[in-house]
Amino acid sequence: MSSFGYRKPADLPTAIPLFPLAGALVFPRAPLPLNIFEPRYLNMVDDALGADRLIGMIQPAKGDDDAPEPALARVGCVGRITSFAETEDGRYLITLTGVCRFTIVREMPLVRPYRQAEVSYDAFAADLKQPLEQIDRDKLRHALRSYVDSHGFKADWSAVDDAPSEALVNAVSAACPFDAAAKQALLEAPSLAERCSALIALLEWGAGDDTERPLQ
Repeated sequence: MSSFGYRKPADLPTAIPLFPLAGALVFPRAPLPLNIFEPRYLNMVDDALGADRLIGMIQPAKGDDDAPEPALARVGCVGRITSFAETEDGRYLITLTGVCRFTIVREMPLVRPYRQAEVSYDAFAADLKQPLEQIDRDKLRHALRSYVDSHGFKADWSAVDDAPSEALVNAVSAACPFDAAAKQALLEAPSLAERCSALIALLEWGAGDDTERPLQ
């Protein structure tokens, strides 16, 4: 079953609002919690809730979202608002659940407070189906343990072991504090297996130690 009933790229809108945010990734079927407080993005959420509930997450091209209108990466991922709450001070706490990656065709003229683009999903049509490929979970677990140990982080290893492969790879890819270029490379990996391989390499590099150690 595809995400939210979207079975093919033509089922998705070609014009979507954009939320540029360095370091924030949403992957197909993965959740991304967001704290929305800027007026233009509050407006964007209001508009999305009144329409198809879709928002395109994308990184600034250089990982710098401080500029008023930063250049954008070529590839992002559209997500659907799957939870929403409003705080007493007017912020929105939402969860986006990823649907499908997209390529920007052109940015549209600014007619709303937020940016919008015409996009194509054709290169990522496979995102609308559950991936079937296998990953090397033992190698990923080893690399993750080395990375966690070297940085003094903590991990729930029972949750790691129980997580489905796609959820595990995407959660680690989104959560680890890699730089924006590395995050973008993970997002753009053509398949789950290729994303896993890239993730393992980043974890090993970040741990500063790619020697073998026994799993515990």
